[in-house]
Amino acid sequence: MSIVSRPLRAWSVVFCLFATLAAPVAHAQATSGNPALEKQLSRLDLALNGIGSFTKGVSGTNYLGVPLSQDGSNTFGALLSIRYTKSPYLGGEFNYTYARYTQNYSQYIVGGAQTNASEYSVGYVAHPPHPLFGAQPFIAGGFGTTAFRPTTGGGQGLKSQARMTYYYAVGLDKDITPHFGVRAQLRQTFYKAPDFGQNYLTIEQHTWTIEPGFGFVIRF
Repeated sequence: MSIVSRPLRAWSVVFCLFATLAAPVAHAQATSGNPALEKQLSRLDLALNGIGSFTKGVSGTNYLGVPLSQDGSNTFGALLSIRYTKSPYLGGEFNYTYARYTQNYSQYIVGGAQTNASEYSVGYVAHPPHPLFGAQPFIAGGFGTTAFRPTTGGGQGLKSQARMTYYYAVGLDKDITPHFGVRAQLRQTFYKAPDFGQNYLTIEQHTWTIEPGFGFVIRF
């Protein structure tokens, strides 16, 4: 099972500490004497979640008529989200995820291909105005692209590839201070299984990844 690299984990911790300390100061400086700007900034939040990544295996037949199964290893990653919430039922978000895992095939590639996967997506977010377990629930859904980039050392010389991606998410936000809180959520993404542009790996099957996550929210 692959895990997020040490540099990424270290930067994640630094980011959380910096954002927690900087958000109230930045908010006060930027909005001093400017109610309109203060109102807009109050609608923004920035979140960093650690996520699990569990992908469904798929199987099919390639153009040579050879049966082929494909399975992505379970791993951990990170999700960075920026949200703008105008009202409980009107909000939007941008997401970036990163995970490193092994793409395994039953034929052709021995040992699998080490791959970096990065999702870039936008979506709609609703925050129902009724608390749940003392926290603020949310529902989100959207689309984007996932870039699959085989690593230099363990990627078996495969080419990078992007796949159209759709997602939904449900979760809870809990404020600890006016500018800091925690978020727990469950995401699921849907996309065509990557073949890295190799016709012998193409089986034209769609798969999904489940991403449970927990992390921190910075409010401006």
